[in-house]
Amino acid sequence: MTTPPASEGVAAAVIDSPGAAPRLGSVVLPAWTSGSTLVAVVAAPLNPLDLVIASGTFHSVRHEAAYVPGSECVGVVLRSDRHPPGSWVYAECHASPAAPGAFATQVLVPDDDVLPLPHALDPVTAAAVGNSGMAAFMPLVEQAGLRPGETVLVLGATGAVGQIAIQVARRIGAGRVVGVARDRAALESLLLLGADAVVALRADESAEELAVRLLAAAGPVDVVLDGLYGVPLEAALRACAPRARVVNIGNPAGVTAQIPAGLLRGKQLSLSGFAGLHTPLKDKQPALTWLWDALSREELRIEVRGFALGELPSVWRAQAASPHAKYVLLPDPARLPHPSPHDRSTRP
Repeated sequence: MTTPPASEGVAAAVIDSPGAAPRLGSVVLPAWTSGSTLVAVVAAPLNPLDLVIASGTFHSVRHEAAYVPGSECVGVVLRSDRHPPGSWVYAECHASPAAPGAFATQVLVPDDDVLPLPHALDPVTAAAVGNSGMAAFMPLVEQAGLRPGETVLVLGATGAVGQIAIQVARRIGAGRVVGVARDRAALESLLLLGADAVVALRADESAEELAVRLLAAAGPVDVVLDGLYGVPLEAALRACAPRARVVNIGNPAGVTAQIPAGLLRGKQLSLSGFAGLHTPLKDKQPALTWLWDALSREELRIEVRGFALGELPSVWRAQAASPHAKYVLLPDPARLPHPSPHDRSTRP
């Protein structure tokens, strides 16, 4: 039995213009057609990408008209020709004024942007490791080709992506894993996730000075996952071993970095960027399968903070302050499997 889409609109968060904060509202979804899947949203992670797109400063997307944000979710199929109604799925959402995103009680997405969720996997935790997990796994494993025994440096290690990257590197068999970030207390918690050492960034420290400390903590580095850019990246390049691979995934430390040509060529470094937004979901499926398997084996941990739709404005501000956990929208707790550790929201 299928359920038709709502005709009077569904509760949703709305961004009215670039730079605006989200507000609680409603949206009328596009009419269901063959080739699309209607999903009841159960868990929708809040990602840094959502904030950057909403700000109007993202390099690939800018929405001038009002839209519903939210780039991914886990939920239950309400209507689809391909995916069985009632089944649990992961859905990727390319939010725009014409295609409402995941921060709503329902979302309509193309069939190709939906994957079945493995049985017995907690849907909230599975959602939490989606984009963040792929932003850790794909650059490290698929792009940089991390091999057992190599030394890994994670820049921006205390956020969700960095925490997962530490665990991915350890599970792959990295010989040494070092995390770098600003918050010393949060850095210490990485040691419990598998980091061998941590390095706290200092204000006004030069790239040369930071490179000395990175080398002392890590030794020559084979793979760098760079979630910071700016001076930390400049320092990391100086700490790299010959033929090291460096993948950038973000730039909160600056939009530019000074990279000496002689350093790049002399060490024969490989420097590239990763943006999951440009990767089809079918190409992300192996990463998600690996991550979900690690979750099911309790070999991957992430702190989840659930919140209700009406709490999104305050959670949005908390996300902008770089939390050391993953905020996940739970628009309809009644749909959570019972018993569930996520029945009650944890307010920021």
